Amino acid sequence: MNSILMIDDDADDQLIFKEAIHEIANKIECLFANNGFEALSQLIRLDPSPSIIFLDLNMPIMNGFECLEQIRKNGEWRKIPVVIFTTSNNPADKKKSEKLGAEFFLTKTSDFLLLKIKFAEILQSHFLKPEVFNHAGQTKYI
Repeated sequence: MNSILMIDDDADDQLIFKEAIHEIANKIECLFANNGFEALSQLIRLDPSPSIIFLDLNMPIMNGFECLEQIRKNGEWRKIPVVIFTTSNNPADKKKSEKLGAEFFLTKTSDFLLLKIKFAEILQSHFLKPEVFNHAGQTKYI
């Protein structure tokens, strides 16, 4: 089964994320960690590794930049695509994320439909096979 790890300390953002992903692809398991340290502990135990990671930047204990740096240093996790999913729209944060190895930088939005569209674009075009998506991977759910 394909899984996604979302690393974010906001429970509301986790719930919205899970709802959006399940409307897009209900065959994907959503896993959650509340900070970078917790995420790294989960990654050690997960087999197989998640198909993709969505990572917030602003978290306690270990922030997103620190977590991304650790993910990219590990040979087993280095190839997992990472999407920075944050409230920040600061170009410096985007540049630093790219430098550390994030594939995408996505600013959070309160528009649920737009969120689903962005998630679907990322998942469909880059990381997951069409059969995991509702409606055979087409965007009819939108």
